Parts: sequence; structure tokens; C-alpha cells
Amino acid sequence: MPLFKTIQINPNTTVYVWKITESINVLRDMYLSKNSLNRVNLMKSESHQKGFLSIRHLLKHINLNDDDLFYNEFGKPLLRNHQHISITHSYDFSAIVISNESIGIDLEKNRDKIKVIKHRFTDLEQNNLSDKEYIKQLTFIWGGKEAMFKIHPCGGMSFKNDLIVLKMNQLNAKGYINTPELKQNCDIYFFQIENYSLAIATTNNELA
Repeated sequence: MPLFKTIQINPNTTVYVWKITESINVLRDMYLSKNSLNRVNLMKSESHQKGFLSIRHLLKHINLNDDDLFYNEFGKPLLRNHQHISITHSYDFSAIVISNESIGIDLEKNRDKIKVIKHRFTDLEQNNLSDKEYIKQLTFIWGGKEAMFKIHPCGGMSFKNDLIVLKMNQLNAKGYINTPELKQNCDIYFFQIENYSLAIATTNNELA
């Protein structure tokens, strides 16, 4: 289908969301670089192939093509026009965020499984929350940390101890990256898209 949703985070930061309803053949009907063709042909999962290809359709929507996107040694996506980009996809949706500043995005399906792994990234207790609301909040926290992880210049950090989500409500949160390489406050924005939780982290230029 065409573009599903556009979200304007601020004047310099825009999110584009694609709902993946096309067949793999329809999604492949576009220009791909030799490197991308090799990558998609090596993917065993059709779901991963569709996620990868739908991201390229989002690039096309904003007048960029596959050659405009490349990756650094840590796997971080970069644009040749020097804008910042972050990428995510999960099952039925994919999304990109474009900004003039460092940015991160994560999209996760709301699933019970998040309760099993929550000890890895948060101490949030269920208390009086309904099961549905608890799953959503855990997924938002995980997504916010994933989004901050994508801002960080390199990997090798603890999601529980180095990426902090605090002052959280239904729409946004404050975040903090605390590693030797980077100490940075972030603003995190949350959106519910069908049964998926979308988190976008932006740097607010306030060094801690």
C-alpha cells in the first residue's frame, strides 16, 4: 500500500510509516543497488525481505534511492546528503525517521513475550496496570531504549544500566544515554499504531 502515516516530530524531524501489504514481487519491483540485491537474496525470511524492501520504498517516497543510503562499520545507516536517518521494521510495518540531528527509531509489536525479558531492561512492576497496558508500557520502554541505542555511535552497552528512560507518560519520556563514549539527554516520543508501539528518540543538545 502507499505511505501509511507521516508524523512530524518537530520542524526538522519527520517519521514515515509503511504498512506492508504487498507481495514480495511487488516490493521487489524497484531499483536496488548491487549490494542491496545481494543482501535481500541472502535473507531466508520473507518477512525480513519485505521489511528491507519496504524501507527502500519509503526512501523513494521522499525522493531518495537505494544508492543514497549506506552503513558505517557499526551497521548504522547514513545518508549521502548528510541528513540523519534511523530505520525500523516489525512484521506488518516499517518506518524511517529523517532529521537534521542525531535520531533513533524503534517499532515493536505488543506481545506477552516482553514480560519474560523485562528484567533485562527495566524494573517496572505491573502494580495496578491492566495486562494490556503493562505490555504496552514495557514495549514503549524497550522501544525508547532501542531508539537511544541507535543514536549511540557504537555498540557494547547495557540496556538496563546505560540507557535510562524516566519521567514517562503515555505520549513521551525523558531519556539519558550514560556511557564513556556519550553522555546525552534525549526526548522520547511514543505512538501507538494498531497493535504496535513506536518510539522516536531525539537529542535535545543538553549534555549531562
